[in-house]
Parts: sequence; structure tokens; C-alpha cells
Amino acid sequence: MTSGAVVACNHNYGPDFALLAFACPREVCFMAKAEAFTLNPLLSAILRAGGVFPVQRGKSDKVAIETAVELVKEGNLVAMFPEGTRSKSGVLMHGRSGAARIALAAGVPIVPAAVTNSAVVLKRKGWRRPLVTVRFGEPLTWDAKDDHGEGETETARAFMDAVMGEIALMLPPELRGEYGEQPVQESSTEQVAVVD
Repeated sequence: MTSGAVVACNHNYGPDFALLAFACPREVCFMAKAEAFTLNPLLSAILRAGGVFPVQRGKSDKVAIETAVELVKEGNLVAMFPEGTRSKSGVLMHGRSGAARIALAAGVPIVPAAVTNSAVVLKRKGWRRPLVTVRFGEPLTWDAKDDHGEGETETARAFMDAVMGEIALMLPPELRGEYGEQPVQESSTEQVAVVD
């Protein structure tokens, strides 16, 4: 895929952003909580140089959404963690609809991604490297005929639920959370990167 897209990934207690960027065959831009840009001027400069832009969490941040829409329209990949926070248990949590809203506004697909076993990267002891898996699914688009006359909010919610279902299918069954209740079908995994 060479066009712009949103990459939606689960978020564990590990360096998911770094693992996702490492495994992705293209450069990825990330949204990061705005607080990360106020901790240290050097960190802020490094984040911005790495294609990271701030988002005000817990509220509708129009500037961040407009930035993301513009980036994907220009052909970039913007990675997001739709759960909105890290999962302490590693179990997939409910996805918020922001990634779908951005994809719909820009007219680009969402690439589902799943990182497994990233939390152990920060807890490792000694020289033995842990096995971490990053999977990318096929790009998903939302056809207007799938809306059934629903409004923008309902459309984004339905699209995001479909994406989260695909992310769940790339995770072990015990980590699928509320999305594990869906009928099991094989996920169309496009690329698997094993980081060890």
C-alpha cells in the first residue's frame, strides 16, 4: 500500500509505538498525548522530528483531527491506538471512534494492526530477548451502502467496531476482550513481523 491510511493498533503496557514503527514497512506518524510535549523541550523536539503530533485526550481535539486528516490525504500513514489508553492486562478494550472519523473524513482505509507480548520488552532481565509479534491486516474501507441511513456518529462507530473485530482476530483468543464474542473467522493478515 502506497497511499495514505490510518493504522489502528491495540495498546499494551509496552513500547507499542516503537514496535509498530519498526515493523511497519513505511514511515508512520503518531498522535501522542499532549502532556508528552510539555515534559521536556528536548523530548518535544524529538517527538515532532519523528512525525509525532499532540492530541488532547478525553476531548474532541479539532486541531489534532485536522492534522491527521491532512497527513493521510497527503499519502502518509497515521497510527492510532483507538482504545485511548494502555490495557493493563493486555486484553483488547473498547475502541473509540476517532480513527474511523479520520479515515472517513479523509476517504482513506484503516489498516488494523495487533502487537502481542510487548509488555515483556520493558520487564526483561538479562540478554534474552522476548518474542514480540506485530501483525497487519488488510486495509478496511467503509462503503456508504453499509450506512443504512445512519448518521455520521453511528457510521464511525460501526466502522470502528469492524476494525476492532479485525484487530481481535489477530490476537490470541484470551486477549480479544469484548470483540472475542464475534464469530471466529480467519483474519486476512497481510504482514507479520516477529521482533525478537
